[in-house]
Amino acid sequence: MSLIDNLLGAMSGAAGSGQSAAPNPLLQIALSMLANSGSGSAAGGANGGVGGLGDSLGGLGGLINAFQRNGMGDQMQSWIGTGQNMPISPDQLQQVLGQGTIGQIAQQLGLSPQASASGLSELLPQLIDRLTPNGQAPQGDLGDIADIMARLGQGR
Repeated sequence: MSLIDNLLGAMSGAAGSGQSAAPNPLLQIALSMLANSGSGSAAGGANGGVGGLGDSLGGLGGLINAFQRNGMGDQMQSWIGTGQNMPISPDQLQQVLGQGTIGQIAQQLGLSPQASASGLSELLPQLIDRLTPNGQAPQGDLGDIADIMARLGQGR
C-alpha cells in the first residue's frame, strides 16, 4: 500500500468512527501546496498548517512551472502522465521549492528541513499522480483543499 493510501485510509477510518478526519500534517501541507485561491488557510490557520502556501506557490500550476524552471520538468511530467513516476530526491525538491519554503514547512511540521523535504519527496509524486488520473494537469486549478480531498476520494 502506498503512502498516500495509508494517509487517506487513516482519514477515512477516523471519519467512519465519528472522529475528526483531520489530515496528517504532512498530507495537510502537501494539499495546501496544491490548493489555489487562498485555500491554504483552510488547511492551516488555527490548526497550524501552512496558511497561504498554495497561493505563494501558485497551486499545481505554480509547482509545474517551478519544476520546469529548475530543470525538473521531466519528474513532474512523469507524475502527471500515466507512466512510471520518476523519483525526486529531498535535495532536488529543496532546490525546486527553495530553502525558505522548506524551512517554513519544517517549522510547521516540527521536523528538520531534510526530514520535511524527504517526506514531501515521497508524498508529492503519489499525490499528483492520483490527482491527474487522465495523464493531464486539469484546466484551471484544483480548487481548495475540500475540492482536492473530494478528487482523492473519487480516485480510490
